[in-house]
Amino acid sequence: MVLSLGLVNIFLFFFAAFLLYCYSNIFRYYFRIHYLNGWMLLWSIVLVPVMVLRGRNVANMRLLRLVMLPLKYILGIKLNVRGATNLNLKGPYVMVANHQSNVDFLGMFQILPDRCTLIVKKEILYYFTIGMVTWLSGFIFIDRKNRDPTIKIMSEAADTMVRDNLRLWIFPEGTRSYSSTILPFKTGAFHLAVKAQVPIIPVVMSCYLPFFNTKLNKFTTDIQRDIPPVL
Repeated sequence: MVLSLGLVNIFLFFFAAFLLYCYSNIFRYYFRIHYLNGWMLLWSIVLVPVMVLRGRNVANMRLLRLVMLPLKYILGIKLNVRGATNLNLKGPYVMVANHQSNVDFLGMFQILPDRCTLIVKKEILYYFTIGMVTWLSGFIFIDRKNRDPTIKIMSEAADTMVRDNLRLWIFPEGTRSYSSTILPFKTGAFHLAVKAQVPIIPVVMSCYLPFFNTKLNKFTTDIQRDIPPVL
């Protein structure tokens, strides 16, 4: 019986990776983090040519949501949504949510209403195909360092959301907190709502620290988290 040395090495590699995943919190943490980011990158490559056919259109968010929804099952994260009926409004509105990490996107796509897109920092445009997918999905990009252009963009966004019946999701903290403490809010989301004369719906994501902690290199699946939109 002839057994290829290459196959043996591959087997040993995956067996070692399996053991590390089972018994090393640090390995499991980084594996799951890179799997999350790798999933988004891989599917962005697949989606770009599909979305290009439609052009820049908020309807592309449906495709993005479709490929992101299974990720919570793969990572073993259970989501408990409360108050989702508060999103059943016919007209445009602004959604504001706390921002802890990229894990937020799992909850966001779980409840994302139809014709909803995001207002994000312009740096995301430079994330290779992820930037292309976000642009094609109608994301609105702002420069947090330049106030005047941002004010103009937010004003235009207010007119657009009323004209096209859009919902806009914003992380008003402006950056990830990685903790249970909410950072001070930027005022852009509230000026946007006043300018457009639309309601604001707050979305509160429960603290991730029991199952996701960057300081402890912890990313487990044994804690069920709540994601309750609250009025």
